[in-house]
Formats: sequence, structure tokens, C-alpha cells
Amino acid sequence: MTALAVLLALASCALAALLVRERRALAHERAQAAKLVREATAHAATAERERIYRDLHDDLGAKLLELVYRAPTPDYADRARAALQDLRDVVTRSRGTTGTLDEAIAEIAHEARQRLAAAGIELVWEQPGDLPPSPLEPARALHLYRIVREAISNVIRHAHARRLRVRVRADARALDVELTDDGDGRDDAARAGSGIAGMRERTGRLDGDIRWTAGTAGGTKVLLSVPLEGGGA
Repeated sequence: MTALAVLLALASCALAALLVRERRALAHERAQAAKLVREATAHAATAERERIYRDLHDDLGAKLLELVYRAPTPDYADRARAALQDLRDVVTRSRGTTGTLDEAIAEIAHEARQRLAAAGIELVWEQPGDLPPSPLEPARALHLYRIVREAISNVIRHAHARRLRVRVRADARALDVELTDDGDGRDDAARAGSGIAGMRERTGRLDGDIRWTAGTAGGTKVLLSVPLEGGGA
């Protein structure tokens, strides 16, 4: 092979290697550009969701709060208060921050005390020991809030009760919540309504079980059992 042929072969190899590097560099640049577009799109979507959340909380939330304070009857005020809490749930839980079971139960207890005190109903909250620090995804927490909230709504609006006893028990496998009122049993009639249907549906989404029985004090007892994540079979 002549020197010229050798030089041409070397030049051809160098050109081929250069083309390979250029193609790789171009592919990398395209991948980076696509990544930047995805990040920009995700950032814009997040910013828009946050704007919607703020508008809902500030505008609609303020209107609902005004209805709470100006309500002509305690029942009307409780309906507005429950709607306001539903709104806050949607705003906060939709952001996707995973909490814990004990945090969720503490919030449920706080809300129950406020609503029942406003309705003139005594709350007896029984919770022996500390709850396990089980993680609770936002969607599961939201279902749990809504189930207990609807049960309390039925007591306030239908039971003619003077007292509600709530018992909370949990271990690493399951959460059990028992709500017993001392009313006249009229909240039984609410089981046929959409609220009770919603409670059943949400319990199903939690792979749990919910039942209604006669209360020991003459009213109604709601028994809710929900498996906890990571509890095992």
C-alpha cells in the first residue's frame, strides 16, 4: 500500500469517527432540549394548578366562610363549614404530599370537635395509646376524611343526638373507627341517601369495610375498618 493510500485510509477513519461524535453530540443536544421542554411544561402546569388552588381557596373559601358566620340556622352553618373543609381538602391533598395516619386522625378529631361544639353536641373521643406512624397517601387520607365527615354530618343533621362517642384503634395492619350517637335513630334514614352511598364507595376504594348497627345508647353505630398500607396479609 502506497503512502497516499495509507493517508486516505487514515483520513477516512478520522472522518467516520468525527461523524459518529457529531451524531452523538446532536442526539445529546436533542435529548437535552426535549428534557428542557418537558421541565418547562411541567413547571407551567404546576404554576397553573397553584394559581387555581389559590383562587379556589381565596375566593370560594372566603365566600363559604362568610356563609358560616351569616348562616340563619346551625344546620345551614354546618353545611357551609363542611363544604369549606371539603374545599380545603381538595386544595391541600391534591398537592400530593404524603402524610401519616396519626396526623390525619388528629385533623379529623380537631374538625369533629369544632363541628359538634357548634351544633351543641358533646364529643367523647376515645383513642387508647399512640397510633402507628403509618404513611398515608393523599388520596387515601381524603377518602378517610370524607367518610368520617359524612358520618358526623348525619349525626348533626338527622340523629337529634346530644352526644357522639368516637373510638379509634389501630395497629400495623388496620385502622378501626367506631362512631356511636345517642340519638333517636333517625340518622338510619339517611343511609339511603347519596351521602351514605358515597361513604360505601370511598370505603371500597380503601379496600375497607363499613357497617351500621343499632347504637348501645339508642342511636346509631358506624363501624369503619380500613387496612393500612404495608400491613401485610
